[in-house]
Amino acid sequence: MDIRQLTTFHKVATLLSFTRAATELRYAQSSVTAQIKSLESSLGTELFERLGARIQLTPAGQRLLPYAEQMLALAGEARGIAAGGGEPSGMLTVGTMESITSYRMPPVLEFFHHRYPQLQLVLRPSLCAETLYALRQGIFDMGFLMEAETKHPGVDSEVLGAEPLVVVAAPGHPLAREEKVTLDQLREVQVLAPEAGCAYRELFEAELNDGTGEPVPFLEFGNIESIKRGLAAGLGVALLPTMTVADDLAAGSFAALAWEPPFEVYTQLAWRRGRRQTREMRLFVERTMECMASEYERVADRAAPLGGGTD
Repeated sequence: MDIRQLTTFHKVATLLSFTRAATELRYAQSSVTAQIKSLESSLGTELFERLGARIQLTPAGQRLLPYAEQMLALAGEARGIAAGGGEPSGMLTVGTMESITSYRMPPVLEFFHHRYPQLQLVLRPSLCAETLYALRQGIFDMGFLMEAETKHPGVDSEVLGAEPLVVVAAPGHPLAREEKVTLDQLREVQVLAPEAGCAYRELFEAELNDGTGEPVPFLEFGNIESIKRGLAAGLGVALLPTMTVADDLAAGSFAALAWEPPFEVYTQLAWRRGRRQTREMRLFVERTMECMASEYERVADRAAPLGGGTD
């Protein structure tokens, strides 16, 4: 068992594909297959179960995966120390969502691009449930979450902050002129929403449906930018993270409705529990926390005062 075999095993285990692993490692597929067979032979057990065109980890493969990650992380640190503490390098795969990527990540990406050009950040669009699964499976190194819960089975996380939410509409919408908006009024208008699986959408949906005979229909859009275009066209109202509409509110393009959500969601940076953090992972956590702290302050300054009250 050597580092090259473990690297190949880890790549196949996270992608669950010999073909994709060969492409990313820049090996011939026959080389990937040979390395896995050699590793299985040295361990005396099969690591992958072949199911037609698909593969999955055997119980032995599942047990080996976290150890392979730790050994590869240690090997990377050893190379860095032996080379005299060279600058961070390699690749970090980060699960994230549209709002974080577009409105929180640019300062982080700019910092790493200029300060640590040898460290490649790969952002994978993903809903929170998908990110949690990918973290537990070792597919993602790190992942952003926006959830009401801050404790997750099999995952550790740093809470970056409570994510402000606001219900917005076009300035000419009837509810934009109300001094106080009630749930009953929100139930009577068209609600625009992101796709199912979004935590704040589900919380808002639960509030609107609470005590009613029928579920309130949502007009579902694929992404936040599409929702904003629908709002601008006067199609309805939407609950969105304040960061996504702060500039629009400041410019008067949208109006914040006088309804304050009775729930909170928290933006978090997560990784698999028990996984030894590499130098690059620790650096990413530290810098992300620094950058996003200033972003929270900027958004709060741009969007305040929003007005509003509770139902």
